Amino acid sequence: MYYYLKKILFQFDPETAHAVTLKSLQIAHSLGLTQFFPTVSSQPCTLMGLTFPNRIGLAAGLDKNGDYIDALATLGFGFVEVGTVTPKPQEGNPQPRLFRLPEQEAIINRMGFNNKGCDYLAEQLRKIKFNGVIGVNIGKNRDTPIEHALDDYLHGFRVLAPYASYVAINISSPNTESLRALQQAGLLKSLLKGLKAEQMLFAERKKYVPLVVKIAPDLTPDDVEDIAEILLAEKVDGVIATNTTVSRDGLENVPHAMESGGLSGKPLSAYSTAIIQQLSVLLKNQIPIIASGGVMNAIDAAEKIAAGASLVQLYSGLIYHGPRLIQACAAL
Repeated sequence: MYYYLKKILFQFDPETAHAVTLKSLQIAHSLGLTQFFPTVSSQPCTLMGLTFPNRIGLAAGLDKNGDYIDALATLGFGFVEVGTVTPKPQEGNPQPRLFRLPEQEAIINRMGFNNKGCDYLAEQLRKIKFNGVIGVNIGKNRDTPIEHALDDYLHGFRVLAPYASYVAINISSPNTESLRALQQAGLLKSLLKGLKAEQMLFAERKKYVPLVVKIAPDLTPDDVEDIAEILLAEKVDGVIATNTTVSRDGLENVPHAMESGGLSGKPLSAYSTAIIQQLSVLLKNQIPIIASGGVMNAIDAAEKIAAGASLVQLYSGLIYHGPRLIQACAAL
C-alpha cells in the first residue's frame, strides 16, 4: 500500500508531504486503524539501563515537537527520538529547505532547527500515553554564540530530562552556523563536563537520564579518535553515528544535489558505517553506538550492527520504503 501512497505524497513538495503524512497517521491512530499495521517482532535488549522492545528506532527530525509520538509508536519502533528542539522557538531557514533525490533515495535538508521550543515539547511529553523509550534531542538556538552553547544545552536538559528516557545532544547538524565546532576536542570536553555535572545533580534529585552525543559523518579519523577519547573520559552513555553529511561525492549531476544542507539516505550509508566501525574499535564496547544514516533495507541495518552498532535508527529509509522497513529491520 505504501508504494501507492508514496506516489501520491511525492506529488507534493517535501515539506508539505511531511506534514500531510504525519497528520494522516495521527488521524489513522485516532480512528484505531493503526492496529492493522504489520506486527513488529519483539526482541528486547537492554542498553544504557533502558529496555528496548527491539533495536529499531525513529531518528530525530521527523517529529521535532513531539506532536505525533503516540501515533508513531504504533508503527512498532523500539524507541522514538523527538527533536531537535532548542530553548527558544525558532522558525528555521527560509523555504524551500527540503529536497528529494528520488533516484538516489536521498534527502537534503537545511531546516535549521525549526521547532516550537523546549517548553512546548515538555508539554507534549506530559500528555502522551506511550510509555516506551523516548529520546529527546536538544540543540542550541541559532543566535546563541558558540561560547554560550552550554547554557542552551543545560536549559534543554533541565526542562526535558524529567520526561525523557535519554537525552541526545545535537552538535553535528550542518545547518546551524558553527554548531559542528562543538565537536572539537576543547569545546566538546567543556560541554560534556557541564552536562555530566547537571546529569548527576538531576540523578540525585529524581532519576538518572542517559546522555547521548550525536556526531557528524564528515569527521577525519583523528577527529573520531579525539571524540572517542573524550566520550570515554566523561563517561557519556551513548553515541549516535551519524548526522547528515555535507559531502556530495558522486552526485555532481543530480538535480537538487548541490543544494546546501545535510544529505541523508542511501548515499550517507557508507560514511556512517565507516564512523561506526572506527568508534567500535575505539570505544571497546564501553559505550553503545546507535546507528543512524542510510538504512534503507534490512541488509543495511545488519551491516550497521555488524560494524558495531547496538541500535539502529530510521528516517529517510522510512520516507522511501514505509513502515514495513521497521518490521524487516526488527526481525534481524
